[in-house]
Amino acid sequence: MAEISRGPHIGVLSSRFPSSLYPNRGLSVHERIFRVARRLPLYVVSPTPWVPLEDWFRQNLNPSFRPSMPKYEEQQGIPVWFPRFLTVPGLDALRLFDGWAMAKGAYPRFAALRSAGRLDLIDAHGAYPEGYAGVLLSRWLNVPVTVTLYGDERVHSSWRISKLREVSKGAARIFAVNDSLRQFALELGAPDERVKVVANGVDAEYFRPRDRKAVRAALGISPVAPVLFSSGGGAGEKGTKQLVEVLPALSGRWPGLVCLLAGLDKLEKNRRTELETLVERLDLKGTVRFLDALPSSGLPSLLSAADVFVFAVHHEGPVTALLEAMTCGLPVVAFDTGSNRELVCSPELGELTLFGDPSALRATIDKALSRTWDRVAIRRYGETYHWDGRINHLCRAFAESVAERRAG
Repeated sequence: MAEISRGPHIGVLSSRFPSSLYPNRGLSVHERIFRVARRLPLYVVSPTPWVPLEDWFRQNLNPSFRPSMPKYEEQQGIPVWFPRFLTVPGLDALRLFDGWAMAKGAYPRFAALRSAGRLDLIDAHGAYPEGYAGVLLSRWLNVPVTVTLYGDERVHSSWRISKLREVSKGAARIFAVNDSLRQFALELGAPDERVKVVANGVDAEYFRPRDRKAVRAALGISPVAPVLFSSGGGAGEKGTKQLVEVLPALSGRWPGLVCLLAGLDKLEKNRRTELETLVERLDLKGTVRFLDALPSSGLPSLLSAADVFVFAVHHEGPVTALLEAMTCGLPVVAFDTGSNRELVCSPELGELTLFGDPSALRATIDKALSRTWDRVAIRRYGETYHWDGRINHLCRAFAESVAERRAG
């Protein structure tokens, strides 16, 4: 890690952050803030939802139920704490107090950092509950808070919208990963000068094409087989299911078709089991491969082995996976949401399709497999999303937010 410069101390608030138990969770957040950590002193507080009696349930009835998160880890030299906060699963209305509960759960750690002179700004990732919790912590600790918008915040229920309005007014800066989310923040009442688009970037040195024949040979895939690659854990659950459902028809059109599925965390057993049952029912065991571990050369090898990357996430997101695929020269198929539309801005980069329409998804993948793509041009486009300019902007915004709070 590069030497950290003197500057404001940043406390990151994110409930979806990787850990030894969930290494694939929140990778886009991880990549973003760990690059900031090369420039500024930074700490992570990742509150973990806790349900009453879950400890008893785990000890007495089901040892594998919601494995208990560690209290603390050090990741690449960065301290990461996992305090618990009370939540009640079920109806959406029961999540009304999640923001307040998260703030209360995270408060002791942030207060200790503040007392030690190691907290000048809270950087919250996600609008609710993180953004709202960050605004509360900002008031309690008298430090500014910045909020990054990632997902499709427009689907929030009316009570959440009221919470988001408080976020839009209480945040010193709002970073949106795409322009449609920026427009949403403005609609909520955030001042124009405090809302900026800071899209995620990509490490073009790491995400580059590998030798296609060698990678396929290592994976036991024919050099002439049509290959799809998709990452579909968590937010991509429904999209991944749709992808699997259209594979029988595609296999008829493309003999020897292989579909590589990654991103399905081993601990997400219900999702994994459901997909495995679907694969068995559709007689796709020879077509679908669940990837529990990456090859030694990592994700770029899998992307290099594929003909098309299918982005199975059906809501707006940070689209990091799309960037990584395109920087490896891989054309993409994605659902037609605002963030995907902004990134896949040319038919030379990939194809967009409607979510919830299996026939459209099948036809779009078929079209993508049939086309001849300029992979060099696709990679060149991906390389334009380098991280340096984005991290420079974030570090300046953090320093400005702290200076404004101190002057005020």
